[in-house]
Amino acid sequence: MNRNPLIPFALIAILGIGLMFLISFVGVDNMDEIAKGEEGGGETAAPAAPEELYAANCLGCHGDQLQGVVGPALAKIGSEYDAEHIQGVILNGQGTMPAQGLNAEQAKSLAAWLAEKK
Repeated sequence: MNRNPLIPFALIAILGIGLMFLISFVGVDNMDEIAKGEEGGGETAAPAAPEELYAANCLGCHGDQLQGVVGPALAKIGSEYDAEHIQGVILNGQGTMPAQGLNAEQAKSLAAWLAEKK
């Protein structure tokens, strides 16, 4: 018996393309459901505590005790800058510090917390 060696590869290709179309159509249905959920005002995540925001965004450069590592110490930053200035630095960056990926509410909460450090 002489079998054509390309037949198994062709069958696998046809199966793969068919699955790709099937998954795409399922994804389109899910996209519509997600869009409807967002229009309905779905639940939003609770805002993180300032300590959690600091741990996630600032700890690597400013240290776990606000002592400064690569970035400056923040232990007494509130005596140098007000919350508004600190919020601007968080959102826009300053010097070698890049802007952080926080929304305005998170930046305001973190800035207020840091401004209390005197």
